[in-house]
Amino acid sequence: MRANPPTWTHERIELMKRCFAAGLSCRQIAGEIGVSRNAVIGKLSRLNLTRDDGHKARRSTRQDAAKGRSPKAEPRRQYHLLKAVYGEPQPAAADEPIHSTHCCSLLELSELRCRWPISSPGAEDFRFCGNTPSQGLPYCAGHTRLAYRPGSRVRIAGR
Repeated sequence: MRANPPTWTHERIELMKRCFAAGLSCRQIAGEIGVSRNAVIGKLSRLNLTRDDGHKARRSTRQDAAKGRSPKAEPRRQYHLLKAVYGEPQPAAADEPIHSTHCCSLLELSELRCRWPISSPGAEDFRFCGNTPSQGLPYCAGHTRLAYRPGSRVRIAGR
C-alpha cells in the first residue's frame, strides 16, 4: 500500500499565495494548482488570507444588478427591529415588572395594542397585554425587552 503525497506542499502554498495576491479567483487558483476550489478556500481560510472589501462590493453589485435591485437596497425588516430594540441604551431596571393595564381579547387586538399573550391559550383568563406598542414593534417596551433578548435562541440538539 502506497501513501498519498501531501496535497499542500510548500511550492503549492507559495504558488497559491502569489495567485491570490495577483487577484485570481479561488476557481482560477484551483485550476492553476491542480486542487479543488474548496481546497483553496479552506487553505486560504486556515492561512487567514482575506480579500479587501472592494472585491466583495463588486461581487454583490453584479448580483444585485442581475436581480434588478439597486446596490443600496432597503435593509430588511429584521434590521429595523434590532435597531429599534438595541439602537438606544436600555433602561437600568431591566427586571422591573410589566403592568398590563389595557388587557384585551383576540377580537379587540389591533396594531395599536401590544400582542404579548398573557396566560395560556384556551384558558379562561387568556388575553393579550394591550398596552401601547413601541414604534414599529408588535410589543410594548416591557415585553419588547423580553422578546428580543440577545442570545435567547434555543439550540436544537444535533445541529
